[in-house]
Amino acid sequence: MGKKVLIVEDEIFVALEIEQIVEDAGLTVRAIAADREAALAVAGECDIALVDLNLRDGPTGTAIGKELASRYGIRVIYVTANPAQIGEAKAAALGVVTKPFRAPCITAALRFATGEAPVDAVAGFTPFAEAHGSLSEMGSRG
Repeated sequence: MGKKVLIVEDEIFVALEIEQIVEDAGLTVRAIAADREAALAVAGECDIALVDLNLRDGPTGTAIGKELASRYGIRVIYVTANPAQIGEAKAAALGVVTKPFRAPCITAALRFATGEAPVDAVAGFTPFAEAHGSLSEMGSRG
């Protein structure tokens, strides 16, 4: 795959679990960020971001997701226990993985984000309808 992934998660044990799943899927984790500042510091080097909603600097995940998508062309997947909080920010993302998650959910989301496979019916990953158009729009990133 060769894609670089940014994990935006402030709970270190959750972030490390996601990191292992990403690496097992054959992708590279570029960074783990616990807040907006850390996420934006490496955003230019990333292709995909897995973004929690509630972070060290508050409920900033949706704003971070929107900025990563619009400013950097990153393919965003929210990872949260509260998908109802996404609201209008879902227009900037490919979908959501619901916590607690299982490895196949994250892997299916990553395969969808890289365009390697259509989304499989995996409990816990919900692609957004808007995502189908945004995948082709973001195709220039890789």
